[in-house]
Amino acid sequence: MLEFINDPVFRDFLHSLNTELNFKTELTWLIISLILSMIGGAIGGMLLAGKEIGYKFAATIGSLFAPVGVIPAIVLGLFMISLLSNY
Repeated sequence: MLEFINDPVFRDFLHSLNTELNFKTELTWLIISLILSMIGGAIGGMLLAGKEIGYKFAATIGSLFAPVGVIPAIVLGLFMISLLSNY
């Protein structure tokens, strides 16, 4: 595992996530936001409707519906950042 962490290509990629904005970093941030929104949607679904329809089903439905609102906002935000970084 330490070989993967100490790999110079991987370290450069991690550094580029914070400093550069290109297609690879935008796609990576989109995937990270998708995963986090699915986790948040599952927790929200369990809190809102867990007792009524069951916790597992509420978590499944919440994790499927949460990215519907988050993904367009993330794509628009990344587009605006890339547009403004050119000036």
